[in-house]
Amino acid sequence: MYAIAVHGGAGALPAELVSSEKRARYVQGLSLAVDAGYAILEAGGSSLDAVAAAVRVLEDDPLFNAGCGAALTREGWAELDAAIMDGKEQRAGAVASVRHVRNPVDLARRVMEKSRHVLLVGAGAEEFALEEGLPLVANTYFRTEERRFQLAAAQKGREVSELMPDARGSRGVEGASSSGPAPIGSQGTVGAVALDGRGNLAAATSTGGLTNKRQGRVGDSPIIGAGTYAKNGVCAVSATGHGESFIRAVAAHHIACAVEYRHLTLEAAVRELIHSRIPALGGSGGVIAVGPSGEVVMDFNTQGMFRAARSSSGWRQVAISASAETETRSA
Repeated sequence: MYAIAVHGGAGALPAELVSSEKRARYVQGLSLAVDAGYAILEAGGSSLDAVAAAVRVLEDDPLFNAGCGAALTREGWAELDAAIMDGKEQRAGAVASVRHVRNPVDLARRVMEKSRHVLLVGAGAEEFALEEGLPLVANTYFRTEERRFQLAAAQKGREVSELMPDARGSRGVEGASSSGPAPIGSQGTVGAVALDGRGNLAAATSTGGLTNKRQGRVGDSPIIGAGTYAKNGVCAVSATGHGESFIRAVAAHHIACAVEYRHLTLEAAVRELIHSRIPALGGSGGVIAVGPSGEVVMDFNTQGMFRAARSSSGWRQVAISASAETETRSA
């Protein structure tokens, strides 16, 4: 048995602002990501390779808030965070506040595999990227027109939807409106969790963080146990949402502990975290998780969450809102 799930953010999803064309583009992006990871699992590859490949696809897609298309700081920079964790040996690697690494998830994996550290930040992380020969790009590579618009809107006092990054006000696309504030959105983080055919679990998460954030702000994504966690025999978790709340809840580890020590089902553990603990801290968002038997849980307390999943049982789902827009199952 093997399975993979991906997410691309959770938050406000007003139906009247989501055109069928835009919905199709998000479904395509999610499909490419989950299929890239699944192809590795299907060929007998590792869960680590699968989650890294899936997240890399989303980092390269400007629709999502990670890599190209990342949210901007109040000074107009893209500062990126990412983490990856191996459930077999519970090795982990993470980077935060990097400005020039094209695929932060790859750098996080190098930290895990090629250094004696878990988390590197800023200039130190980028120096390590240079030593490892990873592709570096100008910060302008990450800054899309939509994200610049969002930053300008946020600095004018509007609440900008990170989930809907194509924000152009009076032109009627998602994110902001010339007649009033844009809907509140999520942090748009991307992530993946997977179980491979050898029973190994892995998780990876990547993000550009909050629009108009302070320089150096770090959310839950690169914090092991908050936004990212994996342990064989228990679960792999990747979170998206209000990062500060997920850090305070130690969210991903909370789910794992509920499964391992309180013997909750994975579905019940995720539900408790998302619908009780996170709201109690004033936060919102969602989680994807996979268990040791290939069970996939994707839950959120917002209007929508971009998500997709596939398993060797023949099940495949790609969804944005609360309903499953595209779903297939084997006979």
